[in-house]
Amino acid sequence: MKKLGVNVDHVATIRNARGGFHPDPYSAALSATRFGADSITIHLREDRRHINDTDVKKICESKKIIVNLEMAANLNMLKIALRNKPNYVCIVPEKRKEITTEGGLNIIKNKKKLRIILRYLSNVKIRTSLFINPSIRDIKLSKDLNTDCVEIHTGKISDLIKSKKIYVHELRKIKKCARYAKKLGLEVHAGHGMDYKTTKILNNIKDIKEFNIGHFIIGESFFYGIKNVIRKFKRILKK
Repeated sequence: MKKLGVNVDHVATIRNARGGFHPDPYSAALSATRFGADSITIHLREDRRHINDTDVKKICESKKIIVNLEMAANLNMLKIALRNKPNYVCIVPEKRKEITTEGGLNIIKNKKKLRIILRYLSNVKIRTSLFINPSIRDIKLSKDLNTDCVEIHTGKISDLIKSKKIYVHELRKIKKCARYAKKLGLEVHAGHGMDYKTTKILNNIKDIKEFNIGHFIIGESFFYGIKNVIRKFKRILKK
């Protein structure tokens, strides 16, 4: 069955709105795991707008949680990853002023730095992933850098589907890229902006093995509870 990663960043967003300790991302990560999440994603941004260093330490120390740490491609973040030893690391682009991640990595611009970071992570047996646009060129570059996985940015297709616009061209691009990545020996993941409908559509792409979803799950949990929301996604992924 395809895997579901649950991003708990926005539990921290709510906590940080008032300060203090509640709601606790660590408790949310434990609950999500108990209700069926295959892994927990946390994005330690450079401005610490949601998840902070204490959250990373606490969540990574738990033997009950499989952790996917999203981080920018810089040496300071690499040191934090090596110190906390998450199970997985996904390297993502990051701009200080963006509200959320706006697209995939510029691999050509950051190739030298990415190669160094990936090598360090691989040496301590942390599974690595690059967050990329649905681009054949970026998949070739990812393979050249020896990452284990690629995570395809699904923000554009998610926006098209939600806006009830034609999304067939974007879907074809993602299918083609997923097929090619698998052929090269890369594990294929998908993430960003997905809800139930988008996940149902993308779940038909057999080469995608993992979906990472956060904002929608946390938002929907206000109305239906995180247990019910996660289990609904798991049912979608079983089909």
